[in-house]
Order: sequence, then C-alpha cells, then structure tokens
Amino acid sequence: MRVLGIETSCDETGIALYDSKAGLLANRVYSQAPIHSEFGGVIPELASRDHVKKILPLISLVLRDASLEKTDLNAISYTRGPGLAGALMVGAGVASSLAFALKIPALGIHHMEGHLLAPMLENNPPKFPFITLLVSGGHTQLVYAEAIGKYRIIGESRDDAAGEAFDKIAQLMGLGYPGGAEISRMAQSGNVTRFNFPRPMTDRPGFDFSFSGLKTHTKNLVLDNSESGGLPQPGTIADICAGLQEAIVDTLVVKSLRALESEGLSKLVIAGGVASNARLREKLNKATLDIGASVFYARPEFCTDNGAMIAYAGCQRLLAGESSSLSIAVKPRWPISQLSLLGA
Repeated sequence: MRVLGIETSCDETGIALYDSKAGLLANRVYSQAPIHSEFGGVIPELASRDHVKKILPLISLVLRDASLEKTDLNAISYTRGPGLAGALMVGAGVASSLAFALKIPALGIHHMEGHLLAPMLENNPPKFPFITLLVSGGHTQLVYAEAIGKYRIIGESRDDAAGEAFDKIAQLMGLGYPGGAEISRMAQSGNVTRFNFPRPMTDRPGFDFSFSGLKTHTKNLVLDNSESGGLPQPGTIADICAGLQEAIVDTLVVKSLRALESEGLSKLVIAGGVASNARLREKLNKATLDIGASVFYARPEFCTDNGAMIAYAGCQRLLAGESSSLSIAVKPRWPISQLSLLGA
C-alpha cells in the first residue's frame, strides 16, 4: 500500500510517501520558522496561508522524488489534530479533495500518535510496550504505550510545556525562533554552573511537569543581569541558556526514569521536536545505560513535524481496515488517550 502523508498542524508543511513493503519513498518538509521568527512564535493566520501556498507544490515534488503519479497512490493520511484549526483545515481539505478525485480512502491521524510512532521508521524500532516521552510544541507528556492506539497518559505538563518554555524564554532574551534550537546553540558556549536553576517537581512523587516557575526564575535572572535597561552581555546569555537547558533536560530525565521504574519497563521512546536536543539525548543515553534500559529516538528530521510519521501511522491503520468519511472535520483539541486500538 502506498500512502501519501500530509502534515499541517502548525508551522511546517510536511509531505511524504510511505510504502508498506518498500518503506519510506520520499519526504519533504517546508518550515515556516523564518516567517514567524520576528514575532517570537507562530501566528495562526500566517501559518494557514503559507500551508495553502506550499502544500500542492510539495505534493508534486514528493511524487516526482518517488517517480510516481497521483494515480499510483492507494490512500492518503493527514493530520486531523491536535493543532491550529486553520492549519489543520488546509491539510484535511487537500487530502479529502484529492482522495475524492482519485477514488481512494483518506484517514485523519492524531499528530502526537505520529510523533510517538516516528521511531518505527528507523532500522531498530522499539517493540511494545514502552514508555514514551512526548515533547513537542505545546505537549510534554509521559505515555504508557501498550500497542498502536492503546495509550495511557501517566504524566503531563500542568502549565507550559518544555517547548513552550524554550520559545518564551528565547524571545525574552532576544533570541530567534524556534527557541529550543537557539537556546541549545547558545548553551554550547555557556557555563552550565554559573547560575542555579530549579528542577521543577523532581523533589516530589509523581510524573507531572511544570515549567512556568522555571520560566519566571529565568526571567528574573535576565532582569538582574541586564545592563542599562537592555539585555545581559552575550556571555551571560550563553550561561543562562546553558543552565536553563540543563535544568529542563534533568527534569525530563528524572521523570522518564521514574516512569520506567514505576511501570516495570525497560524501553523508553523519546519523540517530538525537543527529542532532537543533543544534550537530552546524551544524558538519556547514559542514564538508561546505567539502569540497563534502552532508549529509542527517531532521526532528528523525524522529531520535528513531518509527513513521514503521518504516512507511517496512516498506513498501519489503513492496513488494519480503518477508514473515515471524506468530510472535513478537524480536531484542534484531541487527547491521545481517546484513540482506538489498532484493528479494534
């Protein structure tokens, strides 16, 4: 089965082709980061308009990359939610229209399930069950994944997600967007021990996260070290970035290991945009090795939003006999725990 995957949940237009026998055939992603960088975050209307401009040319490019025609497609999967309503509508509208014209099925996919399953695209995929740390955009969650579609959330952020904290703090310090990548870049030259940062909620039982206090702590550090009403010196900003990144990474590591121990599992999957953070990977590799566990990631280009993960997830569900109408009904808010078990 050849499935076209369409991802338009936020500020990346992702298109990919996945074949159930041959694997990933082609993948392209267009990032809107330059458009939104001057605002320090995503402007929903601008995101929707740019998806409209880019989606059809990207579909043509992906088909060309795979030396296929539209008539060679067997199905289309697209991100139904969660995400920005207008952006989701663009992908859903194109997917449903194209499926109708080609007389093939289209299936709406959960964005976070796509991220959770992205490591399945690698040569050494994890086997169920496992714990997944989902750190993407507005989500920071720990999920017990028993099978495709059978997910139980055991911990999540009570306020800002890790990605949101990175973006907001980066804007505060005059850095670019997306914030996580900019803070990670600055942290490479920073002194991680210069400033003390809290590790939120690691001193109490449970698996939930909270990064709003860490955001406030960092804001106060920036104000206390600013010069003449402006920003701190670049060296000080680098030191703040290093300490902040270490605090967020340590918090994610502590909670992930706690979840593995509590559920009696030895496999950990890290998925979502923050999963591409080099320091997070370094510390998780060591921490899981120390306890005899294994950690799995998607390659960096499959950590951020992309069509490959949507094509893969769609292919699995379509092969299991799932289908949906061609009506356009997106779900901007859609808990992953509401998904159905594959084939159920």
